[in-house]
Amino acid sequence: MSEYNLIYGDMRLYHGAGFIADSTDQGDQLMQPTTETSFSHNRTTDTEFRGEGLRDFFTYRDLGIADATKGRVIAQLVRAQNEPEKGTGWHMHQAEFHIVYMLKGWARFMYEDRETLVAAGDCVHQAPGIRHYLFDYSEDMEYLEVVGPADFGSVEVECPYAVPGPTPWKKAAA
Repeated sequence: MSEYNLIYGDMRLYHGAGFIADSTDQGDQLMQPTTETSFSHNRTTDTEFRGEGLRDFFTYRDLGIADATKGRVIAQLVRAQNEPEKGTGWHMHQAEFHIVYMLKGWARFMYEDRETLVAAGDCVHQAPGIRHYLFDYSEDMEYLEVVGPADFGSVEVECPYAVPGPTPWKKAAA
């Protein structure tokens, strides 16, 4: 038998890869995905960077994944907009899954008691409930953020660990 579990009669079985095998009539075989999603192709010109996100010192570009997954996942590009002053403050996200993939530049985070430099090409999985603080970033910082669910929350938390100050951006000579 193939990797799919085929069934007959009124039985219904789940496949390990997330598919459901369903048969409503004797002898019929039907395979359906358990999660409804739709195709999505977001071109550079389809959405713009906007200042309508979690932090006012960043801009965000929605990649259309929240709509395609019916809110299960959001994928967005995040860019530095203003020089770091205070950073994000200690917080945690109400999310089941959260990754940051740095495309350009760098950002410095505190993850609990660990200072972490995330540079272009680095990927971070932020485990659910981890307390963190983004306190410094480069002028050219841009990262891809993928979070589930799409409407994840952010909660301010207390944390006893000291946070270093940001690095001022270099001003162009006049």
